[in-house]
Amino acid sequence: MTLALDSAAQDLLFREAHTANTFSDEPVTDEQVQAIYDLIKLAPTAFNQSPLRIVLVRSAEARERLAPLMAEGNRAKTVSAPLVAILAADNEFHEELPALMPHFPQAKDLFFSERPVREQSAAANAALQAGYFLLGIRAAGLAAGPMTGFDFAGVQKEFLDDDHTPLMIVNIGKPGEDAFRPRSPRLSFEQVVTTV
Repeated sequence: MTLALDSAAQDLLFREAHTANTFSDEPVTDEQVQAIYDLIKLAPTAFNQSPLRIVLVRSAEARERLAPLMAEGNRAKTVSAPLVAILAADNEFHEELPALMPHFPQAKDLFFSERPVREQSAAANAALQAGYFLLGIRAAGLAAGPMTGFDFAGVQKEFLDDDHTPLMIVNIGKPGEDAFRPRSPRLSFEQVVTTV
């Protein structure tokens, strides 16, 4: 076996997992979300930075604020999902670097003193953490429905601030009836990988 992960775990995380478009009514608890975060926070990022921020949209009032900001095709499933998470990049992540990198606290000012550099790094590393978050959802036995079809400026204004840039919105829960479409094709190893 080439992979250390057993076949059942590979299926859970990749082969049998799909993007969900419908969800059951079973709730997603705060304990489940904390377990997911406590797992994925250990995955690598550059400089051990942790720019991902997660806003859990639970209340009916918050759903009403979010729904009109979603693309038309994403509204119904967002309103009906047991839990919705707004994933964002914190552009002021560098303030936490001295605590996250006690062996190199000067990284905060040495590499991230300029806002454009921070924004670029925050976007790349928060996107990486967002990918980990999706896998964490699958590891919890739940399904994720990540979406970028929404009004980014509207979501930032309604739920975040100028220091946080929205990346994606993720519906989370147990898959519902007809939750999955057939898997779309993927590129082959030969199409993607080059050896030099």
